Amino acid sequence: MLTQLRHQLHRHPELSGAERATAATIHAFIEQNHPADEVLTEVGGTGLVFRYNYPGAGPTVMIRCELDALPIAEPNRFAHRSLREGVSHKCGHDGHMAMVAGVALWLKTANLQRGSVVLFFQAAEETGKGAEAALRETRFLALRPDYVFALHNIPGAPRHQILLTPPAFSATVYSLAIHLEGKEAHAAEPEQGNNPGLAISQLVAAFAALKVADPAREDFAILTPVYLTLGQKAYGISPGTGALHYTIRTWSESQMETLRTALTTTCGKICAAEQVAWKMDWFEYFPGTINDPNCREIVLAAARKGGRKVREMSHGFRFGEDFGWLSRRYPAAMFGLGAGADCPALHDSTYDFPDEILETGVTMFAEVLQQLLAPASGAIP
Repeated sequence: MLTQLRHQLHRHPELSGAERATAATIHAFIEQNHPADEVLTEVGGTGLVFRYNYPGAGPTVMIRCELDALPIAEPNRFAHRSLREGVSHKCGHDGHMAMVAGVALWLKTANLQRGSVVLFFQAAEETGKGAEAALRETRFLALRPDYVFALHNIPGAPRHQILLTPPAFSATVYSLAIHLEGKEAHAAEPEQGNNPGLAISQLVAAFAALKVADPAREDFAILTPVYLTLGQKAYGISPGTGALHYTIRTWSESQMETLRTALTTTCGKICAAEQVAWKMDWFEYFPGTINDPNCREIVLAAARKGGRKVREMSHGFRFGEDFGWLSRRYPAAMFGLGAGADCPALHDSTYDFPDEILETGVTMFAEVLQQLLAPASGAIP
C-alpha cells in the first residue's frame, strides 16, 4: 500500500508552494485509512497536519515530512516516472511522505494511551519557506509539540542504516545575489564605459579564497557559484551590467554571520576599486538543524531496539534543510536513513527513492512513539 502511494506521489510531483494535488492525495489516503481527531489544511501554504489524541496525559510528539519536488527533468523510464515535464521527486520527499502516512496506518492498531501524535506534511521545504511560514500561524503554534522528529534518506549509505550526527544535522545555508552596474560602451572602445567583468572575476577569486573545505573544522565554509551573468550575446557591446549568485554553507550561525560580513566588505572594496555600483541580496535562508541531545538519544534507542545498524558521524550533512526552523523552537532531532550504496545522489536526475526502506522509516518512527507514548513505557519526560 505504501509503495503504491509513493509511486502515485512520484508520478505527480509539484514544486514548492504549489503542492495542492499532493496534499489532496495525502489527505484522501489518511481519511480513507485512519482519519485523525483533528485536521489542519493549508498550513504554511499547502501543508497538512493530522493529530491523533489519546486519553492519558502525556507529551505531544510531531513527525514531519515534506510535500515538494524539484525543477529537475526525469530521464528514468520506469512505470512510476514523473508525468510532469521538468519536475520530479529527486530528494525523496515522495518516500518521506509515504513513511509518515505509514505511521498513520501503524497508529490504527498501536497501543498508545497517552499524549498525542501530530503528523506534519510540510510545504515548500526546498525553498526554505515552508516551516517558517507554518511557525507564523497561530493554529500551528497551538499544537505545542514537546518533541519533533524527522528523517532524510541518505544515498551512499547502506540501506536501512541509521545515521546520527553531532548536534548539527545539516548546514546553515544562505543564497546570495550580487548585482553590478557599470556603463555600456562600444566593444571597440571599452574605455568609454565601465565593464563589470573584471569586478566579477575578482569577486569569484576572492570568494574562492574564503572557502574552508574541511567539514571537521568549526570554520567550515562552502561558497558555491551557481549562476553568473555578464551583458548579452552582442559582440559589438562592452556590457554595463552583471550578476553573481552563490549559495553559502557553514555549520553555525555565528560563522555564517562572520562570512556574510567578510563577503560584504570584500564586495565593497572590489566594486569601489573598479568603480561599479553594486547591490547585495540575501534569500533562501535555511537555519542549521541542531539536534536536541535528549531527542537524539531517543532516536538512538529506537534504532537499537529495532536492531538497526547505526553510524555515528563525525559531522553533519552539507545540504540545507528547513527543519532547522522547527529545531530552533522545539526539542527536535533529524536522522539519516541509508538509501543504498548504489543509490544515485540527492538531486541527481536519475535518483529514485528506494521502496525497500519504507518499512524501516515507519518502524523507526513507531519505536520513537512507543518510547514516549506507550503506557507504562518508562517514557522519557
